[in-house]
Amino acid sequence: MMPPVTGYALTMLAAGIGIPVLAALNAGLGQRMGAPVAAGLILFVVAFCVTGIVLLLTGGVPHLAKAAGAPKHLFLAGALVAFYVLSITFVAPHFGVGNAVFFVLLGQLVSAAAIDHFGLFGAQVSPLSLARAGGIALMAAGVWLTQQV
Repeated sequence: MMPPVTGYALTMLAAGIGIPVLAALNAGLGQRMGAPVAAGLILFVVAFCVTGIVLLLTGGVPHLAKAAGAPKHLFLAGALVAFYVLSITFVAPHFGVGNAVFFVLLGQLVSAAAIDHFGLFGAQVSPLSLARAGGIALMAAGVWLTQQV
């Protein structure tokens, strides 16, 4: 049996692989339909159905009632997902999936470092050390290098 950290890393690696695939597929659907927002809606309907099935299979339905007591700012996550899906669906056909996803990655690096450093939104605090900042800068430079023609 693999350690939990390995399972977490592999799960997030798969999620990361899925982001550009999602971008390419939904951008293609939006172009085929001539309506990127409609493609975004279809994506969310499919996601809603899949999430509903997983919720039913895992016995999570009783936990839905707890959402009413959650701080309202936590629901902004849904708006951020919608912004990501709609923006990548609009932008990717014109800017390229690689370019779009690479800039998303840069944004993720910066915001993840800030969230961890300050423990924002209840996240575990992980201070931004010089080594960590250097690693993030190196990753950002790598992303930039991949986009040079």
